[in-house]
Amino acid sequence: MTAARPTLEQVARAAGVSKATASKVLNRRPNISTETRRRVQQAIDELGYVPTTGPRERAPLQKVNVVFHTLVNLYAMHVLEGILAAAHDQRVEVLVDLTDPELGDDDGPLSPAWTRRLAAHGSTGVILVTLELTADQRDLMRALGLSVVLIDPIDPLDDEVVSVGSTNFTGGMQATRHLLDLGHRRIAFAGGHPGSMASRERLQGYLSAMSAVGAPVDPALILEREFSVAAGLEMAAQLLAEPEPPTAIFAGCDASALGVFEAARRRGLRVPEDLSVVGFDDTYMAVSSAPPLTTVRQPIKDMGRVALRTVLQQVRGERVDSHHVQLATQLVVRGSTAAVGAG
Repeated sequence: MTAARPTLEQVARAAGVSKATASKVLNRRPNISTETRRRVQQAIDELGYVPTTGPRERAPLQKVNVVFHTLVNLYAMHVLEGILAAAHDQRVEVLVDLTDPELGDDDGPLSPAWTRRLAAHGSTGVILVTLELTADQRDLMRALGLSVVLIDPIDPLDDEVVSVGSTNFTGGMQATRHLLDLGHRRIAFAGGHPGSMASRERLQGYLSAMSAVGAPVDPALILEREFSVAAGLEMAAQLLAEPEPPTAIFAGCDASALGVFEAARRRGLRVPEDLSVVGFDDTYMAVSSAPPLTTVRQPIKDMGRVALRTVLQQVRGERVDSHHVQLATQLVVRGSTAAVGAG
């Protein structure tokens, strides 16, 4: 005699939930905790439960909200491209938000009211890009059943929060070693905001590479502002006005590197003959700049893809392999660097 097919009632009983809750998990309904989803999925696997054949309601679109500080840079657009690519075949609707100080703390993104609206409207996950998540914000999202992943967070909270980034420390070393191998010793660092974890790690990579060869580090050659063309221009103008200016500048991002290019042009300096420049990111502007920019490639689109997939893993109650994912960087040598004294 053929064994009776496991029923949804048996799945619910094994998972310690109601039949209605088990059905919600099976149909990927929102507002179900990660632990409940895990227990129901485990019961489905152990019992070998298979939904009955015949017409069934198609699983609804899952909603994931992505929050940026700004979209006015290529880094953000590359991240968004990766998220959208991963969402395309996963029946995931991506909703984009921007933090706006003018909205105030009572209604803007990451406020309690905003978070409750997300949960009420069926969102299942949140991806935060280069933003900070407080303990209160994390706890509220967890209580409302929202999974969260941070991309290049300002300051990672703890091991309870999943983050995705690149090997910024290694990238900082790769950029600086390249300049050292070209004979440069008077190397400046023009980084991002000092509160940014990514910028701090790139700075530490720079310092480590300098220390490894015994190259002196002049504190006057270390500046931190923002990741932008304007900040790169401002920092480079200050650096190049030093009594003993640098022969090379490691910029914290490609946008800052373009600002360095403009500061050099204004002083009548040629890149790379008079000044070598290395960026970080490998966005479109790195190839289209004149000269093409030597930079550290970080897999920005892949970071977006991994973040989206990881949010969905949490929503399904699956185990996350690592709470702090770092994707590998790679130095890409182009025309903006040359041996010291090449001019």
